[in-house]
Amino acid sequence: MATVLPTAGAAGMLPPRNATAQVTPRGNISSAASVVCYSPMMVTAYGIWQGVNPLEFSLPLFILQTAIIVATTRLLVLLLKPIRQPRVIAEILAGVILGPSVMGQVEVWATTVFPLRSLLTLETVAHLGLLYFLFLVGLEMDVNVIKRSGTKAVIIAVAGMALPFCIGTATSFVFRHQVSKNVHQASFLLFLGVALSVTAFPVLARILAEIKLLNSDLGRIAMSAAIVNDMCAWILLALAIAISEVNSTAFSSLWVLLAGVLFVLVCFYAVRPLMWWIVRRVPEGETISDVHVTLILTGVMVAGVCTDAIGIHSVFGAFVYGLVIPSGQLGVVLIEKLEDFVTGLLLPLFFAISGLRTNVTRVHDPVTVGLLVLVFTMASFAKIMGTILIAISYTMTFRDGVALGFLMNTRGLVEMIVLNIGRDKEVLDDESFAVMVLVSVAMTALVTPVVTTVYRPARRLVGYKRRNLQRSKHDAELRMLACVHTTRNVPSIISLLELSNPTKRSPIFIYALHLVELTGRASNMLAAHHSASNQSRSAGASEHIFNAFESYEESVGGVSIQALTAVSPYQTMHEDVSVLAEDKHVSLIVLPFHKQQTVDGGMEPINASLRGFNESILASAPCSVGILVDRGLSAAAARMASVHHVALLFFGGPDDREGLAYAWRMVEHPGVCLTIVRFIPPDYKAPAPAAPPHMAPPPRDARAITIVPDAAKSERQMDEEYLNEFRTRNVGNDAILYMEQVVANSEETLAAIRDLDSAHELYVVGRHPGEEGSPLTSALADWMESPELGPIGDLLVSSEFSKMVSVLVMQQYVITTPQPAVGPAVPVTDDPVRQYVTNANQRTAVTGRAGWGGSAADF
Repeated sequence: MATVLPTAGAAGMLPPRNATAQVTPRGNISSAASVVCYSPMMVTAYGIWQGVNPLEFSLPLFILQTAIIVATTRLLVLLLKPIRQPRVIAEILAGVILGPSVMGQVEVWATTVFPLRSLLTLETVAHLGLLYFLFLVGLEMDVNVIKRSGTKAVIIAVAGMALPFCIGTATSFVFRHQVSKNVHQASFLLFLGVALSVTAFPVLARILAEIKLLNSDLGRIAMSAAIVNDMCAWILLALAIAISEVNSTAFSSLWVLLAGVLFVLVCFYAVRPLMWWIVRRVPEGETISDVHVTLILTGVMVAGVCTDAIGIHSVFGAFVYGLVIPSGQLGVVLIEKLEDFVTGLLLPLFFAISGLRTNVTRVHDPVTVGLLVLVFTMASFAKIMGTILIAISYTMTFRDGVALGFLMNTRGLVEMIVLNIGRDKEVLDDESFAVMVLVSVAMTALVTPVVTTVYRPARRLVGYKRRNLQRSKHDAELRMLACVHTTRNVPSIISLLELSNPTKRSPIFIYALHLVELTGRASNMLAAHHSASNQSRSAGASEHIFNAFESYEESVGGVSIQALTAVSPYQTMHEDVSVLAEDKHVSLIVLPFHKQQTVDGGMEPINASLRGFNESILASAPCSVGILVDRGLSAAAARMASVHHVALLFFGGPDDREGLAYAWRMVEHPGVCLTIVRFIPPDYKAPAPAAPPHMAPPPRDARAITIVPDAAKSERQMDEEYLNEFRTRNVGNDAILYMEQVVANSEETLAAIRDLDSAHELYVVGRHPGEEGSPLTSALADWMESPELGPIGDLLVSSEFSKMVSVLVMQQYVITTPQPAVGPAVPVTDDPVRQYVTNANQRTAVTGRAGWGGSAADF
């Protein structure tokens, strides 16, 4: 086919509207744009030593452009992170900055780095990335969610689409002569209506996770409604593309619609059964073969070609093809292979193309700009007001309705696709395109600050007393939060539960929390959405984790397990765990150690971020914390044994008392033998018993709540009292062996621990053993590799310790009550509710470890 080659430097040459679509359907050269071509031989450079500029060749230029786009996007993500702006904002702004609006004004930049001839290569790769990204979005989206979303989410989604669509198109129709003066008016109204009514589901999920609302009632409703909205948006987009062909006839549009429906039916009733057949052929425990993965990924491009040939955009085919892929192991494998490369490298190219097309200098008519902004504002107002009215009708508060309305007004990828397709089909001109891109960015940027300002969930002021095990009865209900990162953490947690003596008389209520790192995409967010709403189980690791805990719950009496999923960045994940622990009145949080055992018995890190997460939990938890180091506890032989040997190393202090409290619960198990080794210095003398608590004078107002601290006791007195109570209540119990070991320094402590019986499966130790600076552990503390385990725990898991034993390191939640003379006095008021709030907020009078404040109910 002959190609027309105009002069590259022709004066007044206009930039092409679409570098990949230069020829009209009838085969004539488009009069609205010039054809830009390059020599097929100019792909790779011959080197700068040949005297040739590498940027004159397409491949080096494309590589440089990609590097600049990705680097600029990442820089903007970092700059916008403090104000919690979603990543899509940074990606669109990066394209605007690199495009003709800002950097393009510099002639050297425009002609050297982003010349007109390079857009063909850049746009082709960008659309390939977009194709696979939409395949991933479809892959992660569960079609059955719409059936399970409930009438509330469906009505909110429909109201959030119908009202802005109607008001937006009506306003545009009134001002059609000013707004759409250079384009096909009916097509313009249709595309504008679709662009105004969509809600960006992936962007919304990211915003909800960032502001910690993903697992809230508001977040669940918004996610369900956004999924329904997203599905409807794709149907509307397909209709808009079919109808909006400027040069088409009525019959051709009808054929496009019928062919599109046929494509969807083929995908669901022919391709989907084929995918299930592939999944069923994979043996249990094995992964999908590379051949099948390659064929499925090739199918993405085939689906894109089919819908492009039909007359609908290729991304629609990729999205529908992703919808029919079964979730589970196949979906997980595909996401793992594609996600990072597509979202990190290829997707920013598409947003950069949108930004490169956004030329603010083309915006000349203030009337058009003002009216377009008015149309966007009216449509957004309609979406927010519609959502508020529906929310209020479902007895939600006005504040929640406003927050939900702004969340449903989130813009993002789908809208960018709509605007780009509209521009390619000459439905939108350059001026309208630029204004709508910038207004969309502004609308999405408003979502996070407005929602965080408006939405204030009601937090209960009522505290709870049993924030640690020592304050609880050893045979009372134990509420525990078990954090799980991978399936490998599950057997050790279950083994610990078995040793904890769950019975109907002393039940254990477990919140099994699967922690998923937030990667900025909807894949892991859907897992949280489904599990939080108890609608379905996410694929892959979460499913195996939940099934394991459920089967354990069914086989053992006295255990009640609730499986949850938390999605958050590791930097703020500890906040989610702490809030959940306080909300569920948990007494103990169990964390897996950040290292796991290798085949040769050594320890290797699982994830570098887990160590920081564990340290943050230890510093901010509202209850006691235990770190479990699994070095054989979860092994089949250990779990099947009839007798389990547990050792408690007691040096004194609150953490060791917490370890004794947990060991006390374990020894109630008929198959547990407990050895308590108490380490004391040579000059140790048992302290005198503490004086009885001081009786406070009656309050001036009988309704007022007063805080009366116990008489001050030394740590040694509390150690003696708790040990004596334990020994008194367990007199005659042959399963308990108590022994005292006199040691003078850290070397003797190390030798004594090494001489202990090697039959023990689990060692229970405190994180801060004994008094601070005690010679019994001071030298060990100086050589710690893992400070979160404390000196004794670090010693037991170190390579220098010859025995391979599992370790449970305990940290007690301590409430300290300073003397009344220190700090301001608690004011007493006539209003009991106000007095309660005042007492609960006296952080200077009542403080917990690492800044956690207690409330009046803690005492």
